[in-house]
Amino acid sequence: MNHGGTEITEAIIGAAIEVHRQLGPGMLESVYEAVLAYELAQRGLEVERQKAVPLVYKELSFDGLIINFKVPILKQGIKRLVN
Repeated sequence: MNHGGTEITEAIIGAAIEVHRQLGPGMLESVYEAVLAYELAQRGLEVERQKAVPLVYKELSFDGLIINFKVPILKQGIKRLVN
């Protein structure tokens, strides 16, 4: 499925909200990773898990979404980082 940037973001957040609704906070990261990958694939997105990314310590810079599932309301745990 071909998505524009906004559609991809909406699909990711929608999938994350669904996972959080079903599992709630406090699970292991590996559980959220597996279930979120499933939800994203169900929405027609191509998913790669545990993708290695280049990293420069103390000058860390990347674009994307950070999702913290350890919050009572998931929208409090979503941060968008744009370089």
